[in-house]
Amino acid sequence: MSWSQRHEVRITLLALAAGAPALLVAFGLLFFGDHSAKVRWTLAALMMLAWIGGAAALHARVTRSLQVVSALLAALREEDFSLRGRPTAGPADDALSDVIREINGLADTLREQRLGAFEADALLRKVMTEIDVAVLAFDAQGAVRLANRTAERLLEGTGDLLGRDASALGMSACLEGQAPRTLLTVFPGGAGPWELRRSQFRQRGLPHTLVVLTDLRRALREEERQAWQRLVRVLGHEINNSLAPIQSIAEHLGQQLARPPGERAADLDEDLAGGLEIITRRSAGLNRFLAAYARLARLPPPRLAAVEVAAWVGRVAALERRVPVLVEPGLDGLLHADGDQLDQLLINLVRNAADAVLAAGDGDVMVTWRITAGTLELVVRDDGPGLAETANLFVPFFTTKPDGSGIGLVLARQIAEAHGGALSLHNRGDGRRGCEACVRLAATGPRLVDHCP
Repeated sequence: MSWSQRHEVRITLLALAAGAPALLVAFGLLFFGDHSAKVRWTLAALMMLAWIGGAAALHARVTRSLQVVSALLAALREEDFSLRGRPTAGPADDALSDVIREINGLADTLREQRLGAFEADALLRKVMTEIDVAVLAFDAQGAVRLANRTAERLLEGTGDLLGRDASALGMSACLEGQAPRTLLTVFPGGAGPWELRRSQFRQRGLPHTLVVLTDLRRALREEERQAWQRLVRVLGHEINNSLAPIQSIAEHLGQQLARPPGERAADLDEDLAGGLEIITRRSAGLNRFLAAYARLARLPPPRLAAVEVAAWVGRVAALERRVPVLVEPGLDGLLHADGDQLDQLLINLVRNAADAVLAAGDGDVMVTWRITAGTLELVVRDDGPGLAETANLFVPFFTTKPDGSGIGLVLARQIAEAHGGALSLHNRGDGRRGCEACVRLAATGPRLVDHCP
């Protein structure tokens, strides 16, 4: 006999026991009273039928209610959330109706959650299929439990991946060592370099390892292509600017020399001298341009040493004599950096600010800094006309100055980034004209030590 059956029997016996005292009292009054035998047995039979019928009705009611609840819960266990129970007619606070309403509400909630889980799972599978990144999941024994389409292409020729061992697939190195890191490994689907990322997760309580491999070749090729395009564009522009007048003057001089001696212009010698001077000047300019490019491309790594912030700023500010350079000192400190490179960085920024002030006709240049949370933030502010074009600020050899080289800002940013910092330029936001150059040297680059009391 099952638990539910025992429960129903106990309910029936309890119902019989509850009616038994009244039945015994009724039998006593009936048989010891002054009644005929026919009346006694008739009433006795009716009372027995009522007693047993009431217990049977209670048994049926309890059994039917439990069966309804059991059917609803079984449907939930089988993930059939379409089955609903109908509350009994009667007061709103009926206990059985409350139970059925709660089960119906639970079914609605579980149905919405399962629908959301299905949609999220479908989206995840779609993303994993479409992304150009190899994603694999390994169990604790090193067997593949999940692999997307890119991983299958990467390991092409190895058959079905699911259940395969990592060592058989040549991916043991992906489960060992430091992560993230760059992995130089040749797979059937291609050679590295690969960016390896690895993390741990649990599925059904068991540990798994998620491995993500990103092909760095495409990104590197795209960056290389863009770098070559910029380089060719800049070099072509500058070389053409120098070769065009050289070619024109050479052709003109050649035409003059090709004439017979009697037909040559009287000022031919003067033209020759002027033309050769122009050719020499343009050749020297082209040589300076190539030297500037070589200088930009061969920036040496910084040689770190102690650099006092206040002394560094004061030393560079004193070099600019064309316009007043005001220094608003902040908290002094030490930078572990290359002093010569930092001098070149600040010289370029102060010189650009002074040129802007001279172009505007009046104004000052201000240098200020502050040290917060282990970071130096130095600002060079000018009263010039401001920035009209910001897209090409850090394009090599782009300049708006007649005699500019176009490498000052690029070199300054390279120096800042070589020290783990950054350089940015923007127009002033205090309602005044001019520009602000902000240098941030992070604690991860030059280590900042505050030695002030």
